[in-house]
Amino acid sequence: MSENAVWIFLPLEVVVAVVCCLGNALVIWAVRAGDSLRKPTFCFITALAVADFLVGSVAILLGVLVDVGMKISFYGCLFMCCKLLMIEMASVTLLLAIAVDRFLRVHIPLTYKTTVTVKRSWTVVKLCWFMAALISFVPMFGWNKSEDLGNLDSTVHSNSTSFKCHFLSVVSSSYVVKLCFFSSFLPVLAIVTGLYCYIFLTTRRRLRAQIGVRIESGTNYLKEQRLAASLALVYVLFAVGWIPLLLMHTVKLYSKPETVPSSVMHVGVLLSHASSALNPLVYSFRIPVINKAFRELWVRFFHCRAQQQNDPNNVQTNTDSNTKNSTT
Repeated sequence: MSENAVWIFLPLEVVVAVVCCLGNALVIWAVRAGDSLRKPTFCFITALAVADFLVGSVAILLGVLVDVGMKISFYGCLFMCCKLLMIEMASVTLLLAIAVDRFLRVHIPLTYKTTVTVKRSWTVVKLCWFMAALISFVPMFGWNKSEDLGNLDSTVHSNSTSFKCHFLSVVSSSYVVKLCFFSSFLPVLAIVTGLYCYIFLTTRRRLRAQIGVRIESGTNYLKEQRLAASLALVYVLFAVGWIPLLLMHTVKLYSKPETVPSSVMHVGVLLSHASSALNPLVYSFRIPVINKAFRELWVRFFHCRAQQQNDPNNVQTNTDSNTKNSTT
């Protein structure tokens, strides 16, 4: 990539990453402040927000390393790339967990609360992170580009600061395409799509059946449908953000690497990170509990600012009056 392009993409990466970190930090605070962690669904939302927050923080570090041209060891760069992959794979598995949770809420409404508990939800979250780590750290054990790099320069591994870190320089495209895309992402995509189709068809059928019968029951089904629609939108944003980048990797693997320019790949990376930055907007505008917590935070913020603006005036007035009294 040219030097001009580097200084175009670097500020964009930093802006997206900062927005991602701040937005998801607010979501985590809003869920905790609203005492919504007693509901299993919000346990998964919090875990997904944590993953999105980590995407922003790791993306800043990795983006700066790549664009500025800092050099580290080969396996140091590979470890950072695997961490980023682990966070993204955790997001995939958590989206699957959220879809299964919503499916169970619709499929077994009478026994849902006894079947899906908060304790079991956090156990599933831990399992999601474990599965993500299991898949993402495979390159650390051999499925990487160390052999190709060693053929070019045998001194690269001996010098701990001789390697210019870049994702495509350390992670094998065959690993990304065959294991991450074909074996992990696409099956989850198909399962989650099928689950949300079942959820929407079932809730729609039950809403029609409840017309003119029980108002409370119809309202509950409508709430479930709206929450499922909001979470499905998060899933769609993730898919739209990541499918183009993964398709680019597929094209590079099965054709010449020069087929996809590096600038286009960089746009795909920005798009994938942007999906994590947009999730807090979906939560704040479409989920009432988080929207209410955000509004309370907004009011509290301006109330604190008003007090801070008034306090210095009061302090200054009291100081002037004390000085006047002491002089007289």
